[in-house]
Amino acid sequence: MSTPRSAHAHSHSHSHAPHRTLTVQAAGCVLWRRSPVTGELELCLVHRPKYDDWSWPKGKLKPGEDPLAGALREVAEETGHTAAPAAELPSAHYLAKGRPKRVRYWAAEAVSGTFAPNDEVDRILWLSADEARRHLTEARDQALVDELMRSFEHT
Repeated sequence: MSTPRSAHAHSHSHSHAPHRTLTVQAAGCVLWRRSPVTGELELCLVHRPKYDDWSWPKGKLKPGEDPLAGALREVAEETGHTAAPAAELPSAHYLAKGRPKRVRYWAAEAVSGTFAPNDEVDRILWLSADEARRHLTEARDQALVDELMRSFEHT
């Protein structure tokens, strides 16, 4: 049983312009610190109960918002920390709910702050690079661990 074509005719009027789907612009940070105990490098992962995943602090940009400013705002909102940004890391490109999404990332050192659970993020973890790589839900996020480590080699 197929639906009569006329019922869907109006929904295909824009199919000749798929590029009109605007890419969702987002930004975040690979947040790091030196362990207060050992001095070892630790990376901050956030847990989002809505998705039950572990990822980098990130979020959608507000209209007209500078990407780096947005990345730092998201870090503050999701982790409670202010951060000092350094090198920009490679962007992630993927589909989210069927729409293309671009997330720009920066390496950023956690300067100060305290985490308090909120609606978006209920837990954060400070992990070594190897532990962070194992803990991240998405493979595309794991690659940023290596990029962060590489960025330290060039400083």
